[in-house]
Amino acid sequence: MTTYSPTHRPLAIPPAALKELRDTDDAGRPIEPYTAREDGVPMDCVGSLLRCCLRDIRPGERVALVSYAPLRRWAAETGARPGAYDEQGPVFVHAEECGGPDGVEGYPFAGPGALRMLRRYNADGQIIGGRLFEVPEAPESAGEAFDAALDEAFSDPRVKLVHIRAVEYGCFHFEVRGD
Repeated sequence: MTTYSPTHRPLAIPPAALKELRDTDDAGRPIEPYTAREDGVPMDCVGSLLRCCLRDIRPGERVALVSYAPLRRWAAETGARPGAYDEQGPVFVHAEECGGPDGVEGYPFAGPGALRMLRRYNADGQIIGGRLFEVPEAPESAGEAFDAALDEAFSDPRVKLVHIRAVEYGCFHFEVRGD
């Protein structure tokens, strides 16, 4: 992760949603916590990124892989009706309450060469565009590149929310909200 100070604010999963997810996830399944291995990777999973803290999982932490529906939860707050655009997917969270992002600077999950999809949503929760984004190989360029891609997204006044997802697995990484 870069230490660049972002123009747009990456948002972790909100505390109220985390409280619910730590009981029953958005697919209706109970949480199944486990301890991260010494190499920091839980189980045999490829991803090891916490959506509650916007950082990597650390060895020995109690974590869970849960199903999360970020657009559904945003729609419940705003009255939007995403219909078929509502989707859920796997995310890692701490199994117990945590302090959330602590001193995180820059854009999380910005590994050089990683492919991301920036999905744009309107006030009704409908997808109104997207952009494939490759994180630059030079770590010092990642923040400016994310800023430019998000500036482009929010230059459309209809865009109210952008979800950043991994292309490879479709995992939700974080969201950025417009004014």
